[in-house]
Amino acid sequence: MAEQFRSLKEIAMVRWGVLVIVSLIMAANYYFYDALSPLKGEIQARLGFSNQQYGFLQSTYSISNVFLFMAVIGGVLLDKWGIRFTGIGFTFFMAVGSVLTFYGASEVFSRGGFGYQFMDSFLVKYSPAFKMMTFGYFLFGLGAETSIVVITTIVVKWFKGKELALALGINLAVARLGQGMSFFFSENLSTPDFWYRPIFLAACLLSIAFLFFLVYSLIDYKLDKQISFKHEISEVEKFKISDILKIIRIPSFIYITLLCVTFYSAFFPFLKYATDLLHNKFSLSIALSGRLTSVPIFFTVLFTPFFGWIADTKGKSASMMVYSSILLILAHLTLTFTQIYPIIPMAMLGVSFSLIPAAMWPAVSKIIDQKRLGTAYGIMFSVQNFGLWLFPILIGLILDKTNPDVTAAMVEAGTAKYDYTYSIMMLAIIGFVGIVFALLLKHEDKTSGFGLELPNRMKNNKK
Repeated sequence: MAEQFRSLKEIAMVRWGVLVIVSLIMAANYYFYDALSPLKGEIQARLGFSNQQYGFLQSTYSISNVFLFMAVIGGVLLDKWGIRFTGIGFTFFMAVGSVLTFYGASEVFSRGGFGYQFMDSFLVKYSPAFKMMTFGYFLFGLGAETSIVVITTIVVKWFKGKELALALGINLAVARLGQGMSFFFSENLSTPDFWYRPIFLAACLLSIAFLFFLVYSLIDYKLDKQISFKHEISEVEKFKISDILKIIRIPSFIYITLLCVTFYSAFFPFLKYATDLLHNKFSLSIALSGRLTSVPIFFTVLFTPFFGWIADTKGKSASMMVYSSILLILAHLTLTFTQIYPIIPMAMLGVSFSLIPAAMWPAVSKIIDQKRLGTAYGIMFSVQNFGLWLFPILIGLILDKTNPDVTAAMVEAGTAKYDYTYSIMMLAIIGFVGIVFALLLKHEDKTSGFGLELPNRMKNNKK
């Protein structure tokens, strides 16, 4: 009897090997995303950025996704043209943007390097370093969000009907490990003569990640030849603009998207300032503050795969999203109104941020058909990026307004401190709004039939 045909994704070693490759790409993406955060003080003191300018720099990551809808466009391109074309293009943008951000911070540029005179010729009240770094970070963001959409779709492609939530959990855990490393080691990597070394290392990692995606593309090409995954779809299955309208009319998708933007707006912008917050409020060193900021990230490395396993085998994804939102608020309120040593609220944030991705992203694959999953993720990431664009600016603005007599130089000298009370209170309020959407999602699931409270394996096996 002839051996039964098995595609590459049916071979466990290949399937998990693919997960390793794409997870390392995500880790490089996440490492660079927060590579600037532990350097806030250095950036302000050496390059003359205000809190608001620092916030704007961080927010440029999301400009293309908020105002140009690049994550949506990237998701549509993914559904129309496939993983390889879309992934190669947007991981290239990531790598180029990271190199330009590093270059803008470097002494080579500040001493009149290539492009300095051009950057000095317009918007003269802003420094050339500010303009070059924001342009680079803009390009990085243009590529990064769609790359996350691509990689999430890759994991669904290889693991749906198998260990999907576990695989997504591991993927995010490895990515968060990269993010945590950026907080944990930046102070050790930075030296007085080479303070921007962490940015240089992050740019190198993203350049390597681009090469990794080329390797994955060869594997993806072979799989597509086996199963004709994207290139021989029927006219009925081809993407239509009207599909976007169909997606956004699904109540469960609306609630999960609004929960996504509120939760991530209260988490990621916080991390951009967390090292500086802990340094100012608790009088901790920058090095220790950075390590404590990495605590939520390292918690996700440990707990996201565990909660993913629970979602796969036990279910309760909608409930997990409610619990996550409650923990987020408690953590922010504890940081704002108490003097409890910050490892406690940071650990609470870690558990909260382990629950939400383990539950949320596999849940989307239950609500939306796989052939439109790229578009759905793109819509979610674009909406999410509105918060990632707005709230770093608002935190910096509130910080400047509520600390009018405090300068970065005074903080650096130890003669003054920033008061973050009102900035973090704003994030706690956003968390309260998120709970409303989490509860609406859980209520809607009782009638929608999507089965968000059911085990993922059971649901996927029925499809």
